[in-house]
Order: sequence, then C-alpha cells, then structure tokens
Amino acid sequence: MSAKIIDGKKISESLRLSISEAVKNRKEGTRAPGLAVIIVGNNPASRIYVNNKKKACEMCGFYSVEYALDENAEEKELLELIERLNKDEKIDGILCQLPLPKQIDENKVIDAIAPEKDVDGFSPVNTGNLLSGKPCFAPCTPAGVVEMLKYEGIEIAGKHCVIVGRSNIVGKPAALLMLRENATVTVCHSRTKNLAEEVRRADIVIAAIGKAGFITADMIKEGAVVVDVGINRLENGKVTGDVDFDAVREKASYITPVPGGVGPMTITMLMKNTLESYNRK
Repeated sequence: MSAKIIDGKKISESLRLSISEAVKNRKEGTRAPGLAVIIVGNNPASRIYVNNKKKACEMCGFYSVEYALDENAEEKELLELIERLNKDEKIDGILCQLPLPKQIDENKVIDAIAPEKDVDGFSPVNTGNLLSGKPCFAPCTPAGVVEMLKYEGIEIAGKHCVIVGRSNIVGKPAALLMLRENATVTVCHSRTKNLAEEVRRADIVIAAIGKAGFITADMIKEGAVVVDVGINRLENGKVTGDVDFDAVREKASYITPVPGGVGPMTITMLMKNTLESYNRK
C-alpha cells in the first residue's frame, strides 16, 4: 500500500483562506497587515520567491511593498533601509531575501531587523526564544512542517523524529519545534556514523540535507511519516527532493511531494507570522 500524499498546496490554500478572513474581519477603519520585502541583485531563484510572496500577500489582503536594491548595493544602504522600516508604523514584517551579494554580511542584516518584525524567525532574539520555549516567530519552513503534520492529524507526541540536516534555517529549528510537540528527536548530518541505521528507527523523518534522492527506501521503516524539505534542480531542469519519492512511497504511511509539499507552506507561515505581528500591536 503506498503512502498518503500530504498536499502542501491544498493545506496552504486552506490556511491562507483563514488568514484572509481574519484580515477582512478586522476592525473597520484599521489598516491591513504590512510586509516589506527586500531583494538585493537579480538572483533568478530569489526573484521567483519574492514574486510568490507578493502574490500570497495579495491573496491574504496584506499591504506589501518591495525594495529592489542593485547587485552592487553597499551594506550601509541596506542597513539604513532596514532601520527606516523598523520605525515604519505600516510595516509589521520585514523580510530580506537571502542569499545576499558577498559585500554584505548576512548576519549583520539579520541582526538589524527588529525582533518584533522578524517574521522569518532568524534573529538571535527569536532563535533564543524558540530555544527557551518563549513566544517567538519560528522559521517558516520548519513551522510549516509541524503545521502540515497537525493538519493531517499525525500524532507527534511520543514519536521518534529523525531530522537529516542541521542548518540554522531548517534542521536546528525543526528539532526545537518537534521537541516542543513532545517528540523524541535525533538530528543527523554528514558526519553521523551509521546514518541509515539512525533514520530506520524513525517514526517521522524530516529530510533537509540538500542532496537529491539521498533518503532511499531501505532507510525507512514500514509506516513511517516522511517529510521532504529538499529542493534540488537536476541537470535536466527537473526539481526533486532529498527523498527517493517513488520507492519510499511504497513503505511510508505519509509522504510529502517535491514540488507541492513543504514549499507552499513556507510562504503561508510567513503570512501567518506577519498577521501575528500585526495582532500583537
């Protein structure tokens, strides 16, 4: 029996609908939630992401504004823009599209965004609050993973979750979020010994290692839930995940596809965080 596919697109649309309802039902005469998106240079993948974020803002009824800086923009110019947006009353969330050109220090930029407007959840304050279990904006991709599991009614508490990948954007925050949901968590990475054995113990696998087809069927125990966060472009232009989808699907109970799985959820969680920032005010 093949696994049930977790449709990230469908879950995303349902969540965006409830966000847009909340925006429609706000007090009469009040402004809409506002998101500022900054893009530096013309990286094609970044441009697609930014356009998708703008579309999501429109669908949710948000006010959105884009700042496109030149590839050669100086760090000082970007930091001054963030400072202005930190003070702007109409803006609830600030997002600076990564990666940035080499003349700009990403850490300085992330640190410059006011924590209460850091809807990407990357600032040291939000990271620290996530670690200590305080209210915070969680990074959108791992938050989207948890949201999908809950939407499907998949039990997390008491389950063994193995995360493959330890990045600051997905792996580490996913571990903290799954701990918050009372899972038992193991984090694996490129230096893990007997990695396949570790993954085989998992009730829930979150693959975020950035290698196409890395998770194979022999690494998955019968009936496990498999969430594929990977996005890899093959030589033929096809986009694929970190999981060998067709083979793993025959063993898993639930699986996310790539594309159409975790991807749409990331932008939806960005909308959710922006609405939360707006509501806090």
